[in-house]
Amino acid sequence: MSTPLTSEQQRLADRSRLRRALNASLGFVLLLAVCFAAQHGFDFRFLTVTPRSVEGLLGVLTAPLLHGSVEHIVANGIAMLMLGTLAGTVYPKATVRALPLLWIGSGLGAWLLGNAGSHHLGASGVTHGLGFLVFVLGLLRRDRAAIAAGMLAFLFYGGMLMTILPREAGVSWESHLGGAIGGVIAAFLFRRADPQAAKPKYSWEIEEELARQQGDADRAMYETEAARDVPVLWNREGSDAERGKVLPFRRLGE
Repeated sequence: MSTPLTSEQQRLADRSRLRRALNASLGFVLLLAVCFAAQHGFDFRFLTVTPRSVEGLLGVLTAPLLHGSVEHIVANGIAMLMLGTLAGTVYPKATVRALPLLWIGSGLGAWLLGNAGSHHLGASGVTHGLGFLVFVLGLLRRDRAAIAAGMLAFLFYGGMLMTILPREAGVSWESHLGGAIGGVIAAFLFRRADPQAAKPKYSWEIEEELARQQGDADRAMYETEAARDVPVLWNREGSDAERGKVLPFRRLGE
């Protein structure tokens, strides 16, 4: 059984998790920037998801690294930085285990549901998966950190609930939907991957517990546990008779 952390140790552990999650998210955003700079040197369409074609399956692995414009990569980079840091801080183990599901789910959603001949690229499906992962874990775990993370994610990216459906031409809602489904599945699979913090007790809960313990001690001191512990004040004649046997009484006049 692990020893509970002190408040100072807990703060240091929280800062360490935040630093690791932020660094990992920044590293991934830098990787996206490097890929965006490199993709203009060649025809990268073979690395995108082309729905329902065997060649297009390669894009399931590579399409999230590609982007079509500066605005595209900036929007996805900011979302990845914020949601990746949030998820990695609150759920470090669940987030690492969920990433393959989000990544592949995003690509498969585009490959299965997209229009034939179209090309899908971008990390928005992965960011939708992170958003739905945080949303659903907040509903499943319901501790303070989970609820706070879910509310923050909904505050900044609640619109993801709408962008998993077709709304705007040129936006790959199919990859959004695939990533969101991957996030929901991952939330159910890995909801216990990260231990929940001990729930602090309110003052009235502590007082009730102390009163209950005192009441148990009083009962143990002043009350007997069973009727057999009551001392016998009178024994009827023939005490060797069967215990509990009812004595016969004669009727009047007999």
